[in-house]
Amino acid sequence: MPERHVPELEEEGSILDEQPDIDTVLEHLEELEETVDSEDEQKKVRRTIHLVESISPDETLNKYTTRDVAQTFVGGILLSLPLLVEDGVFEIAKWLTETVVVGVPVFLTLNVIFIIFLTYGLIYWSDFCPVRLKKIQGIFPRRLVAVLLISLFTATSLIVLWGRHVVGDPTPLEIFGRISVIWAATAFGGALGDILPD
Repeated sequence: MPERHVPELEEEGSILDEQPDIDTVLEHLEELEETVDSEDEQKKVRRTIHLVESISPDETLNKYTTRDVAQTFVGGILLSLPLLVEDGVFEIAKWLTETVVVGVPVFLTLNVIFIIFLTYGLIYWSDFCPVRLKKIQGIFPRRLVAVLLISLFTATSLIVLWGRHVVGDPTPLEIFGRISVIWAATAFGGALGDILPD
């Protein structure tokens, strides 16, 4: 039987020279899953990925489960509830939307960027629990996107449910400003709820 040619190993010989960790193995298995042609081979690769994930250290977060969704949601609510009853949210939102340059509310935009970087830092750079960086379409970190969307949904729902979006007849931009203030708290709480050990 002729020896099978594996060009990837020859081209990436350095991989074999170093001591691989589980994340590296999983990354290469996921790349392999995308390149194999037959459905049977894809199933085998998926089974292997599942097997490797099951032997991962317990303290490493690999998947985003319904339990993670619940923890993100509860963490976001816990930190945002005190802010919802404070009228200071209205003043902050007004400040965020006042300075507009070329049609762009500068401070509101900076606040959204701050929320994204704060959440990213908590999830991937904190030492609470190692988190494996999985990406959607190879670009967006999956856990980050999930936490940001859940926390934004939580902030918006609470603002509307408690009628804080209509107090003082705000503009649509000011309403989003209010949501972004609460979003900062829900994202922070949601990220903590997600990564803190059970």
